[in-house]
Amino acid sequence: MAGVYISYPFCAQKCSYCNFASGVFPKELEPVYQQRLLDEIRTTQWMFTPETLYLGGGTPSLWSLPDLEAVLKMVPGAPWREATMEAAPGSLTAERVSAWQQLGINRVSLGVQSFVEREIRRSGRKHTAAIVASDLALLRQHGIDSINLDLISGLAEQTRESWEESLDHVLSLEVPHVSVYILEVDEDSRLGAEVLLNGKRYGARDIPSEDQQADFYERAVERLAKSGIERYEISNFARPGAESLHNLKYWKLEPYLGFGADAHSFDGQWRWQNVEEVKDYAFGAPPPARTLADVENEKYWVGLRLSEGVLAGNRFSDQISKLVGDGLLERQGDRIRLTSRGVLVSNEVFQEFLE
Repeated sequence: MAGVYISYPFCAQKCSYCNFASGVFPKELEPVYQQRLLDEIRTTQWMFTPETLYLGGGTPSLWSLPDLEAVLKMVPGAPWREATMEAAPGSLTAERVSAWQQLGINRVSLGVQSFVEREIRRSGRKHTAAIVASDLALLRQHGIDSINLDLISGLAEQTRESWEESLDHVLSLEVPHVSVYILEVDEDSRLGAEVLLNGKRYGARDIPSEDQQADFYERAVERLAKSGIERYEISNFARPGAESLHNLKYWKLEPYLGFGADAHSFDGQWRWQNVEEVKDYAFGAPPPARTLADVENEKYWVGLRLSEGVLAGNRFSDQISKLVGDGLLERQGDRIRLTSRGVLVSNEVFQEFLE
């Protein structure tokens, strides 16, 4: 099952924890980016008809409706089996949601991150728990019931009690899909860079310890499972049948094409990535170089993210035996998968399969 990812990197504000190629840009850059995006899609030789579509960013829920329609009309396969819109809480209106539904959007992912006001404000967001509830009611009113909510374990000032409060809200809203991410600390986000420099801006000295973040994550796994929302990938949880069809293709090495700044593509054999900088993309950076994929290698550090694991081959038999002995992998017939402990150190596990 093939898919399409489209990047809309524009935001009303840049969140402190965000390490994506997105942000606040001059308004005059947007029409240039829009035209470049249309040109990229128009000149594509489609090797497949996509069944899934994903609009990410950035904050694509802020995309002007005429510009969004112009882009979607150029993507074959409508109505898509699954078409996801990433959205910032508070950016939804009845006009927008109605138009999305008419354009074929049937799934919305809300970047909530937290329901606790002090955590929300420290991260640079402006929503409230009441706004999120209102957004969900609006989506459901327009027939969009496939909804994901994002949470982040590790935000500044987060405590065990506040984490339970966020989980309480998620469960009370009865959504079919939840994503739970542990805070990434790297130089690509303002908060991450500040932590690495031992600074104090953006609440860098108020983030929970790594052990606390892991405890919060495991608590989410426990509470979501008790409510019938099972983990199917390290960061993704769903009721049966509500898994993200588009995101599953990344972990199952199915083909997809990416359009826009920093968008990735994989045709089943080759990988390529558009230039990361939004201005460089908008003003016509040269076509990206292609890299031959090592699918037998990649299936481990991509597919092992899935709870179902992967078929074990002979290529990494020594590494697999070692990881099983260390309690980080477990065998189930001819498949291997991460153990609960392995999930928490998954990046270290994946390193064993890189050549």
